[in-house]
Formats: sequence, C-alpha cells, structure tokens
Amino acid sequence: MKKIHIEFSDERLITPSGLVFVGQILGKSSFVKKINRAPISKDYLQKQIKNGDVLLTYIGMLCQGKPQYEAVREMMDDPDYYKYALGISYAIPSAETLRQRFDIIRDSLRKDIQQANVDMLREMHIEPTALDNGFVPVDIDVTPFDNSKSNKEGVSRTYKGFDGYAPIMAYIGTEGYLVNLELRIWKQHCQKETPDFLRETIELCRQLTEKPLLIRLDSVRECCQNIQHPRDGKTVYIGQTFRNVTYSLSDNEEKTVGIRTIYEITERTIDRYGQYFIVPDIELGTYWTNTSLPDETVIDLYHAHGESEQYHSEIKTDMDVERLPSGKFESNKLVLELTMIAYNILRIIGQESLKKKDAPGRKKIHRRRIRTVISNLMQFAGHLTEHAGRLVLSIGRSNRWRFTFKRLYDSFAFIT
Repeated sequence: MKKIHIEFSDERLITPSGLVFVGQILGKSSFVKKINRAPISKDYLQKQIKNGDVLLTYIGMLCQGKPQYEAVREMMDDPDYYKYALGISYAIPSAETLRQRFDIIRDSLRKDIQQANVDMLREMHIEPTALDNGFVPVDIDVTPFDNSKSNKEGVSRTYKGFDGYAPIMAYIGTEGYLVNLELRIWKQHCQKETPDFLRETIELCRQLTEKPLLIRLDSVRECCQNIQHPRDGKTVYIGQTFRNVTYSLSDNEEKTVGIRTIYEITERTIDRYGQYFIVPDIELGTYWTNTSLPDETVIDLYHAHGESEQYHSEIKTDMDVERLPSGKFESNKLVLELTMIAYNILRIIGQESLKKKDAPGRKKIHRRRIRTVISNLMQFAGHLTEHAGRLVLSIGRSNRWRFTFKRLYDSFAFIT
C-alpha cells in the first residue's frame, strides 16, 4: 500500500464555504442596521466592534453547529473570508468580546430579534405550508435542555431527571420554521405566562400567513365515549363535552368563551404480544379545540404535533445548542434568540435545496434535516482565490453537492 505524504501549503482552503449563504440571506434584511441602532442601556455606547458584527459572527458559528464562544477562534485563521462571507463591517470579535458583549446586551433585543426573524422569512418569500385541511400548523411545546453539572443561573431539576432549562418553542408550517421561543427555568410551570407567549406567537404568525392557524400544544391530561376495538385487549373510548373558560384580557377585563373538549381513554388488558395484564393499563387524554372538525380528526392532528420533537432534536443535537455557553441566564436568553435566526437560515437552505433534483440521494423527502444541511452544505470545502479584485471560491469536481451549492448561492444572491 502506498504511503500518503502530508504537506503544508499557503493555499486558502475554506471548510465552512456555506457561510456565503448566511451572508446573502441576512444581507437581504436590515437586521444589522436595526441591531446597531437598538438601545442597550443609558450608559452603554457602541464599541468599535458594533453589536451587529458581534451577533452576525455568532449566527455564523451557530450555523456551523458551534455555539461555544471559544469556537470563534477558528475564524481567526482567515478573518477576511469570514468578514466577506457574513457581511461583517469591522472585525471578527474575540471569544472574550463575545462573552462580554452578550453579558451587556442580555435579553434587551428580544423584540428586535423576533421581528428580524419574521422579516427574514418574509424577504426570502417563505410561505409556511398548510395541512391538507387548509390549516397552517403552529406547534408549541416545552423541551428540557440538559445543563447538568454546571452552576449556571436558572438551572433546576427537570422531569427528565437532570438539571436544566425549559425553553418554550413555537414552529409554523409543515416545514417547521421557528417563529418564537423563550428560555425559561424548569421550576416555572409550563402553563405560566403561556397565554402571553401564545398571543405573541399568533401576532408573529399573522405576519407570515393569512391562512387559518391550527395551534397545537400540550395540555393537562385528564380522564375520559365512541367505542373502538383496534385489537384484542385494547379498547378506545372517544367523546366530547363543552365547558366555559374564563380568561383575562390585557386590560384586565374578563372574557368567557365556550370550549369544546374531546377526551380519549385507551384501556389495555392485553399487550401487543398477547400477555394479559394483572391490572388494566389506562391511558387518558383530553384535547381542547374551537374547531368543528370530527373528534378523530382533532386527535390525529394533535398526534402530528409530536413532529416538533424532531425540531427540538435538531436544535439541541444537530446545532449542539442544548448546553448553553454562558453562566448567566439573561445571556443564554440572547443565545437562544439568535439560535432561532440561525435555525431558520439552515431550514431555508435545506428547503431550497429540495426544489430541484440536483442533490445526492434518491429518497423523496419534504424537509431536509438540519444535520444534513450543516454536514453537506455548510461544512463545504472550497479553494478561495483573489483574481481581478474579486474573490473566487472554487469547488472540487469530486463533491457531489457542487451543483446544488452553486444553484443555492445564485438563488440567494439574486433573489428580489
């Protein structure tokens, strides 16, 4: 077997070539200008490295699945490329600058980032896809973030048995675009402040679609007629009831509405393998709705809500955001808010890559996983040269994603 000789060269070989997509997508919006103009505090003056550059840098890191502050050191190997790719005006901040600036900004830009996220989706002509019944799904769910063995602010014991946070997420469309989120401590009950979060989410969704929304979220499980026998030893009871629910409006005025509650009881006396239970296994579920859809349809639509678990996994595992980088709760709020923008950028790239059949793989899919986008389109090797005053990124002929990569860049660069 022949030996391979390793040599060093001065050629500019770029690993995360896909960052050019990030710069093109964010360059269509006024994100950086809005962030630079946003007030942080009365005593704060913008430093030489503007807040827009700091947040742009971090979004670029998130799009590579590298949320830890120290990962910015990799950009120092070729800062000119990263500045050009991301549209950074002045300089790449150091890890220390990232940490310090996040501690200064904290959660003060939440509204600006929320609006920038929606504006980005609109400028990229994103129309969340509806279900077959015409409703656009909006899945709201709380997911535990494992931050055990740390002394971070706000970390508490979760039902999963580890110490962590309890962010609430809201995804829109069958593609799963992230439209809203909020970092919470686990000791804060999942229903606490949820009405405010729900109102906020609906307002953001209304900027993206005029179609009717189907809000799907977990609720308290209760007991509970329509009797079905899917198999021996399994009986399902489905029925409905109506109840009045009173809630407070923003001006403290109380309003009472009638809500339809569908209940489902599953009784198992024999398991799927034919083994009898000594005591029957009872599973209870209730579903609150203001639609007129049949009981079974409402239940099926709710079960599809479980797809949000995959979205959670993409954020926590594919983007590696579960263990948040700061010891300060408010700084981690900012990290998660920027994760929303980075996640949607990766989702946009993935969905755009599906529009033509030039990507490897024969299996038909309707949504490309974030992990695939990062590994095949973000961590995309290229050879960077400068010719006649312009930068040229050359792609090797052995890369099976090269045609998709070129099409994506042209699509984002020339979109109007």
